[in-house]
Amino acid sequence: MVSVLFVCLGNICRSPMAEAIFRDKVKRANLSDVIRIDSAGTAGWHEGKPPHEGTRSVLDARGIDWKGQRARQVTAEDFAKHQWIIAMDASNAADLARMYKGATIRLMLDYHPEKRGADVPDPYYTGNFEEVYELLDTACEQLLSEIRQTNNF
Repeated sequence: MVSVLFVCLGNICRSPMAEAIFRDKVKRANLSDVIRIDSAGTAGWHEGKPPHEGTRSVLDARGIDWKGQRARQVTAEDFAKHQWIIAMDASNAADLARMYKGATIRLMLDYHPEKRGADVPDPYYTGNFEEVYELLDTACEQLLSEIRQTNNF
């Protein structure tokens, strides 16, 4: 079983959107039985809350299921459980690296052919959930391709 964890700051905008998009792509590829997907935040401010209404709206418009998602904070167990830890921005990647020395943290947009090294902008502050969706959709497609190649499925 391959396990992927998407991480942003509060786990209500970017990482749950990435989780839902990626879960949809995995389901369409008939790989749900071999890829486990989750999301979390480096901060626990929104713990227990569903994704932000902007995230829900963008996903609903595309028929992508987000139901059942609830914000939570990253735990030490996450680093033992997930082989692919994907941070939405450099700040969250640095926080994760400080929290858990030796963990391999990847940036989400390193999987976007035109945005390598860039941060996924936080729509909590910008309000641009559509832009974030487009970035994540492209990056999730490439991430899935890499995971498939790495694991021969």
